[in-house]
Amino acid sequence: MTGPVVVIGDTLLDRDVEGTVNRLCPDSPVPVLDETTYVDRPGGAGLAAVFAAAAGAEVALVTAVADDAGGARIGSLLAAAGVQLYALPLAGSTPEKIRLRARGRVLLRHDRGGRAAEPGEPSEAVLRLLADASAVLVSDYGRGVAGQPALRAALAATRAPVVWDPHPRGPAAVPGVHLATPNESEARDLAKGPPGGSRLVTAARSAQALRQRWQAGAVVVTLGGDGALLCHAGATPLVVPAPAAEGDTCGAGDRFAATATLALARGALVSEAVQEAVAEASAYVAGGGVATALPAPVRAASPVVVSGGGDRIGAAAAGAVVAEVRAAGGTVVATGGCFDLLHAGHVATLQAARQLGDCLVVCLNSDVSVAGLKGPERPVVPQGDRSRLLAALSCVDAVMIFDEPTPHAALSWLRPDIWVKGGDYASGGGEETLPEAEVLARWGGHTVVVPYLDGRSTTDMIAAARAGRGPAGFPAVAVPAAGARREPASRPTAEGAR
Repeated sequence: MTGPVVVIGDTLLDRDVEGTVNRLCPDSPVPVLDETTYVDRPGGAGLAAVFAAAAGAEVALVTAVADDAGGARIGSLLAAAGVQLYALPLAGSTPEKIRLRARGRVLLRHDRGGRAAEPGEPSEAVLRLLADASAVLVSDYGRGVAGQPALRAALAATRAPVVWDPHPRGPAAVPGVHLATPNESEARDLAKGPPGGSRLVTAARSAQALRQRWQAGAVVVTLGGDGALLCHAGATPLVVPAPAAEGDTCGAGDRFAATATLALARGALVSEAVQEAVAEASAYVAGGGVATALPAPVRAASPVVVSGGGDRIGAAAAGAVVAEVRAAGGTVVATGGCFDLLHAGHVATLQAARQLGDCLVVCLNSDVSVAGLKGPERPVVPQGDRSRLLAALSCVDAVMIFDEPTPHAALSWLRPDIWVKGGDYASGGGEETLPEAEVLARWGGHTVVVPYLDGRSTTDMIAAARAGRGPAGFPAVAVPAAGARREPASRPTAEGAR
């Protein structure tokens, strides 16, 4: 592979709620599910991207993400899976599918998120991504991303093999795709062929009709436990049987499409890619499906909850502020850090950041994140108190807590116009030196540095307090001689004073 594998399509937030049923509801004859646990995961194109990344590929996902808590959760889960998120703006709410389960069986599925909304325009970075891809998978779930005109033009121009996983409510595949992968029902609905004939005959007719209509190199119709039927050059289809497998089939189509895409990226023939995909999807079902195939970091990416934090704290608050400013054509500014002991240096940085735009969102490292970065004795102040102190500042419009070591997942969702870091102009630090610059470039954002105040350091404040120096636990500050330059006790890094 010479470039990333790019997945394009609609991403949903899937939640599996497990529980027990021991009684009926007293006011209606329905079972009562007592929740014991739940697992969130990216669904749709997001799940296909997670599967591709778990196989060791460099994966970038182009999808539409809303300014709400569900969108933030998707961003966090994708980051845990190692997927680079290139988010398109999405009005409205993140679509969610919630499955209520007991003893491994689905009792009810609750969908929310409303009707599909038209996604925003892709950035130049997205278009360059498609031009440099080693392979592209279009995972269409009928919510509009696959129909975005600029994306379709870029897909038609790319030299990479394109795999198209269609949806009956979605658009036709871009002409010339290497492989389309409808399941049996989708192929029948899309081809609209005459009824009659055996199962294999119907699948073959549908595949040939779609191949001609879409000018596709090949069309493979997946047949569940019976394998797949491939129609490509020549009149005789190839039937690929599947090993016997029983289990949860949720996500098997995404696993099939992702595997075929990775095989084509490695240079496999279409027939070889289909055989590999059938074997992998069968093993996936037999192994327990998505419940066991989901990578451990994704299963462990629990959401951060702040109770009683007010209406300016959390992903929902941040999303609401950002959406309002964007709708008015304003500039969204964000900054981040641990802010363990809030001091004058922090406040100066926050005030300077707020002056650069129309709102300021602070991305705050959670307690878990701070401990991972600075050791088990930090933070001194828990995240609930830290977030409340920041939200109380007039220069801060919202606070979003993130659990990861870096704010990259939060930034991929927020998509601020400007990301601010506290640092020293004299150090020569620029966008090329900041790790967030690459993330901001995905949507045309910019990183800037604002100066910090000398002599302010959370680490030194904590050390002084533990040593018993300074009034009320704060370090004593020496007054320099006239004309002397005051040196900071500990110079902050380019990542800002924390």
